[in-house]
Amino acid sequence: MVSESPLKRAKKSGYSSIGLFKFDREFCGDREIAGADEAGRGCLAGPLVVAAVVFDYSVREPRKFARLMAGLADSKKLSAPARERLYPLITRSASRFSIIISGNRTIDEMGLHNTNLDSLCRSIEVLDPWPEVVLVDGRQQLPDCAVPHRPVTGGDDRSACIAAASVIAKVARDRVMRRLAGFYPEYGFDRHVGYATREHREAISRHGYCGLHRLSFSLKSPVAGYPDQVELE
Repeated sequence: MVSESPLKRAKKSGYSSIGLFKFDREFCGDREIAGADEAGRGCLAGPLVVAAVVFDYSVREPRKFARLMAGLADSKKLSAPARERLYPLITRSASRFSIIISGNRTIDEMGLHNTNLDSLCRSIEVLDPWPEVVLVDGRQQLPDCAVPHRPVTGGDDRSACIAAASVIAKVARDRVMRRLAGFYPEYGFDRHVGYATREHREAISRHGYCGLHRLSFSLKSPVAGYPDQVELE
């Protein structure tokens, strides 16, 4: 029996990534392009993680990139095993990438929105050299960012480099939360990684807030009135 290629399996599952790479190619031609995205914006605890990923279309055409990273999609549409599988494929295929981690204390001091914008800006400013084309997931320009860039609404569902950044950011953040879970075993961070699940809110009700919680996100009623799962990334 002949096994199917990863690309064929990805197409059957509904995630054909070739369109994402063609979207990027329209912006950059045969040049480099970077995408930036975040993970953990809607969590009650833990860091905000932003990643930027650079693909060079002077060395590969979209179809070759798509074969190398079969199944690439917005990280929210992928299972945890799929994201883990894609992580090394992305890092090997990228010309370079960056990861910026902003802890919960920074979020409380700067505010979530400002932390997000600052982290996105830093993620592309640390790329050396700066890519000629940079796409950022979201609706607005990054204030005071030295690197010219273009915001793309719903970019993680349209652009390959932004989708790749979303995967890198999500996997990196989940790994951080699983490592930190051992310091606070009563909260179950290894399972919900800081999202507002019922398990997490009930742990807050029993034990109060811990050193990973964003105090600016405090819940007046940690359990009542909230759905079982909140996905806000």
